[in-house]
Amino acid sequence: MALPDVDSSVGHSFGLEFDGVVIRQIAEVSGLKTDQDVAELQRRLPGRPKAGEVTLTRGLTEDGSFDDWIRDSRFGKVPDARKGGAIIVFDYEGTAIKVYNLINAWPKKLEMGRLKAGDTVVTAEKLTLAYEGFEASET
Repeated sequence: MALPDVDSSVGHSFGLEFDGVVIRQIAEVSGLKTDQDVAELQRRLPGRPKAGEVTLTRGLTEDGSFDDWIRDSRFGKVPDARKGGAIIVFDYEGTAIKVYNLINAWPKKLEMGRLKAGDTVVTAEKLTLAYEGFEASET
């Protein structure tokens, strides 16, 4: 009996794509989930979908796209701040194996990692995105 090919399901790297710009240096994705209310009538029925949040972690780079996006949301540029985009899971060869399309996502929080002089740990930044929904798709 042949063993299942599980290597393709391992997320070797992650990317974020918004407005056609792909950021491949995402080190961690956490909190991506879909949820909905339960309506109680004579029986339990699916209710309205709930909005979610996802946190993306990457090493600090010169790329200012996170900062620009946060600035737009803080200064009331809601149409510019709400974006459709995707979280992409890449295999060991850099081929996209799964895509999670985010609907109306906007930056909620940007958090810097610990800064310590002489430390050898890569400085990281965490971006928390709020989104109205997501859809998983194969590539």
